[in-house]
Amino acid sequence: MHYYRYSNAEVSCWYKYLLFSYNIVFWLAGMAFLAAGLWAWSEKGVLSDLTKVTGLHGLDPVVLVLVVGVVMFTLGFAGCVGALRENICLLKFFCGTIVFIFLLELAVAVLAVLFQDWVRDKVKEFFENNIKSYRDDIDLQNLIDSLQKINHCCGAQGPDDWDFNIYFNCSSESKSREKCGVPFSCCIPDPAQKVVNTQCGYDVRKKSKSQWDDQIFIKGCIVALEAWLPRNIYVVAGVFIAISLLQVMANMCSGCVGRMVRSGSGLWEKPRVTSRMNRYQRS
Repeated sequence: MHYYRYSNAEVSCWYKYLLFSYNIVFWLAGMAFLAAGLWAWSEKGVLSDLTKVTGLHGLDPVVLVLVVGVVMFTLGFAGCVGALRENICLLKFFCGTIVFIFLLELAVAVLAVLFQDWVRDKVKEFFENNIKSYRDDIDLQNLIDSLQKINHCCGAQGPDDWDFNIYFNCSSESKSREKCGVPFSCCIPDPAQKVVNTQCGYDVRKKSKSQWDDQIFIKGCIVALEAWLPRNIYVVAGVFIAISLLQVMANMCSGCVGRMVRSGSGLWEKPRVTSRMNRYQRS
């Protein structure tokens, strides 16, 4: 009984370990994201009471971190193990998921260009919902403060959007000390102050709007982002192209390894069994 193997049975080590090296980074990064997200949830007590996740009306940034971590961990695991073990199912899963993510990114980009008004309304609604939950979650609060400080903006369309939050609302029923004010991240920073004044936004909106210019940013964050995008269109396009090239490279490597594995799966010929009668007849 003899077995025969074709010369092209071996999977190229170059493609195999290139795919492994590519995915080990994503696998480790996914583990880091998951660890950071779970640690943040444990600090906020969410792991002991999962209803806190649904109780927040705005976006919990930790959820976004965990989603990214799960996707990266799953893809990294499938790519690493699929390449090392030459597993067709894992390679197909990895390749199909990469294609799906790429098409999803492309669809979002096209829809954002074609339906700009609808996207603007959804972003405005999203921002206003997060303003309502500003004091409910420390991570969301830090995210909004960072966005306002970096872009020199305040609220979605302007400072008056902070009326959506019960702590900053100007209604007479409110007993909050922050009533008719804005967060400190809306304040124009004073270079002479080395310590951040977290009370700089108190009672600002009780004053006339002509006095706001000297104390707070009056431009809305949506307007600031719309102005930022044309100025940095080449940066955004470069990032999108770089991500797309990485996805295409990963897809090509997984496809090459998968084709080599498939071509090698039938490389072993069936054993040649000959009877004694046939041997005698041939002799």
